[in-house]
Amino acid sequence: MSSRAPSQRARPPRAARPAALLIALGAVAYTAWVLEVVVATGLNPVQTYVSELAAADQPLGGLFRATDLAAGLLVLAGAVTALWGGGPSRRTVWAVVGWAGLALFGAATAVDSRLPLSCAPTADPVCAARETAGLVPATHTAHAVSSALAMTGALLGVVALTVAARRGGRPSPLARVGPALVALELAATVWTLAAVAAFEAGRGTWALGAGQRLQVLLVAAWLAVLALTVVRERTVAAERKEDTRT
Repeated sequence: MSSRAPSQRARPPRAARPAALLIALGAVAYTAWVLEVVVATGLNPVQTYVSELAAADQPLGGLFRATDLAAGLLVLAGAVTALWGGGPSRRTVWAVVGWAGLALFGAATAVDSRLPLSCAPTADPVCAARETAGLVPATHTAHAVSSALAMTGALLGVVALTVAARRGGRPSPLARVGPALVALELAATVWTLAAVAAFEAGRGTWALGAGQRLQVLLVAAWLAVLALTVVRERTVAAERKEDTRT
């Protein structure tokens, strides 16, 4: 039995709280697009890319580029802090791969914010025609690459860290709800990819915007669960360590 008084309960290692805070703030910044519910953007959220909110010709483009930059840098910093901040869970292969995936997601999202579309192809037929003809700036292609890297990193992090949580053998928020979020995220990703393919083939948008918004919303929700898990896992680890000393 531990002899510690309640006021002497173990606290999470110093790296846990900063990492969790950075990830949580990144999740909030990554959902800035929900402002379109209360602010008129002129874009149909069911049909348009989320990134079109940040296009260079959009009135609120600067705001959404800034929030994307903040989200990317915050998640990148949180992932690096978690990787190098200590703790046994980070030493597993699944955990290392997962945190590396989140670092890629953060870095690519930050870069993505600096490579905005010049116009909104799903909302502007002229823009779509120019894009098809290759008459748009090179940032359109670069943006597509950085966006693909960002989502690849996000999926890698979501899957690998959820597996790490499940294999850890301890109950945690991520171990409990992570698998459901992974399944939903994969389904939303398939929907988004199919809609993008349909749009590029000239067959309509297939509610591309709704699918992509669900995709990024699930990533943000998963990041919030991850932040809570980081704090709780480190707290449990610290308490167990102190129990062995008493």
